[in-house]
Amino acid sequence: MADSSSTTKIVLESNEGARIDVERIVAERSVLIKNLIDDLGEEAVLAEPIPIPNVNTAVLRKVIDWCKYHKNDAAQSADDDNDNRKKTTDIDEWDQKFMQVDQEMLFEIILAANYLDIKQLLDVGCKTVANMIKGKSPEEIRKTFNITNDFTPEEEEQIRRENEWAEDR
Repeated sequence: MADSSSTTKIVLESNEGARIDVERIVAERSVLIKNLIDDLGEEAVLAEPIPIPNVNTAVLRKVIDWCKYHKNDAAQSADDDNDNRKKTTDIDEWDQKFMQVDQEMLFEIILAANYLDIKQLLDVGCKTVANMIKGKSPEEIRKTFNITNDFTPEEEEQIRRENEWAEDR
């Protein structure tokens, strides 16, 4: 008998009330949804949509697209986190293209990945932001992310003196 979880469809409901049909195997890329299905049972999940109150429709569709592409990837456990995995900012080509969105969408994807507990998507989002920052001065970072500098020149100088040890020389 074939595994029914690979073809079973469940319905996710965004915070705006949009209902999206998703294969169970795709939805289970989210640890939150997988645990919900395990706890409530398949019958309950098939009977009612699963509310995703912290995620709007556009972001939920984008996250589902990522999950569809990665549905057959091995789930990454905490044990798989070796030092190289944590340090690298290399991103697969498909994921790089996927993350070519405006900043607001990028940050919404990161928040959704965190809320839905999709560690690999969260990693990709954070690495994307890290790559946007890499090699930039504080002023360039402020400009990139539209951050107002609220330090006085005196405060900035004091911070520089206190953190001289961290400067590249």
